[in-house]
Amino acid sequence: MGTRKTDELPARLENLRRRFERWRQARHLGTRIPETLWAAAVKVARSYGISQTARALRIDYYSLKTRVEEEKSSSCATPEGTSEVTFLELAAPARSVLGECILELQDAAGAKMRVELRGFPTPDLAALTRSFREGKP
Repeated sequence: MGTRKTDELPARLENLRRRFERWRQARHLGTRIPETLWAAAVKVARSYGISQTARALRIDYYSLKTRVEEEKSSSCATPEGTSEVTFLELAAPARSVLGECILELQDAAGAKMRVELRGFPTPDLAALTRSFREGKP
């Protein structure tokens, strides 16, 4: 139930923990954490999780969580000129007037009808079914 030993931390997280400690030793009381350290903490939190990162760096969990979420939402809209694409929408081809249809019918007497249409306009399926059930050609 104690704190985690520093030799158990992943190397990236340990290096950042050391940077935070050096900053804490050199800072004046009441000085805010520099944006460069916050940015590094957000980057590491994506790999190791917010909770583990906040504990190792001794920073506020909710402040880190807010920054991680802000970074995620701002990265959704990629500016022009960037090559990283996470989602690409492809337009569906225009629907053709000509369709494909397979219709299989069987009545109570056991009569069967199978119609396959490819490259022809789709017929009125309701009328075709009615004519089959009524026995009309």
